[in-house]
Amino acid sequence: MSIMMPRKVKHRKWHKNSSKGVETRATEINFGSYGLKALDTKWLTARQLEAARRYIIRYMKKGGKLWTRVFPDKPVTFLGAEVGLGGGKGAVDHYVYPIRPGRIIFELDGLREDISKEALEGAGKKLPIRTKFVKKDNI
Repeated sequence: MSIMMPRKVKHRKWHKNSSKGVETRATEINFGSYGLKALDTKWLTARQLEAARRYIIRYMKKGGKLWTRVFPDKPVTFLGAEVGLGGGKGAVDHYVYPIRPGRIIFELDGLREDISKEALEGAGKKLPIRTKFVKKDNI
């Protein structure tokens, strides 16, 4: 099982920040013919992205190519249960990607449209946000 996480980071712990507004980058399909677009704002964990990716891979069998357009590199820290205040920030527990509406999460090519749609919509159900199946304009 390969959980997505960065190999090396400049800063081990980040501030929380807020994910507001709509996405301006990666809103168009650039690599494949079909894509899965986010419609909500949320933190996507590495586990959720991996589950969705594996769902798509099952449909692909030996054909097609998959591109993942997001990578969870934001560390989330966790302080254990029943730990009092003081003592600093907790250890890094997992990594997330703060998704915003309009971002393409996955792109797919080399499969028929009906199979691609089924694969991407099923993967969207593995994620905690609403998603939409999108096609490239020129096909």
